[in-house]
Amino acid sequence: MILAFDTYYFDGKAKTVCIEFTKWNQSENFKVHTEIIGNVEEYIPGEFYRRELPCIISLLNQFDLRAIEYIVVDGFVYLDDEKKYGLGGHLYEKLNKEIPVIGVAKTNFASIEKYKKTLFRGDSKKPLFVTAIGIDLDDAFEKVESMAGEFRMPTLLKEMDRLTKEL
Repeated sequence: MILAFDTYYFDGKAKTVCIEFTKWNQSENFKVHTEIIGNVEEYIPGEFYRRELPCIISLLNQFDLRAIEYIVVDGFVYLDDEKKYGLGGHLYEKLNKEIPVIGVAKTNFASIEKYKKTLFRGDSKKPLFVTAIGIDLDDAFEKVESMAGEFRMPTLLKEMDRLTKEL
């Protein structure tokens, strides 16, 4: 099973959505898991993981971790070329380095060049930025590239983003 996570923040709360799927090119027959939690940490620039990681871990507690092949997060695995952990790296550590994590970010993070790949999908002039840990970056890139959808955002990731904002 492959899991993708995104979180939306509102009124001091966080709504985390997880899309569960089995094939990278899947666009239907996926499962949706959601959870809303309160008392969310404030956003601190460069430490976004402190806010989002507890939300992801809380929802992950509903799964048998042994059944998870990969996790996709909305964000970066590394924040710089010295491999300072971003959300994905911290999640990988929290999971005892047992589940590969792929970061798919919509906005470029200027201080990382070596450990990210730029992905143009469809006719979009705006790329996605792919980072990975526990899996070869080229392999992770190919997996995200193969995801269903003819536009910049793969269908499942676009649906996940939409669901997080649906209150």
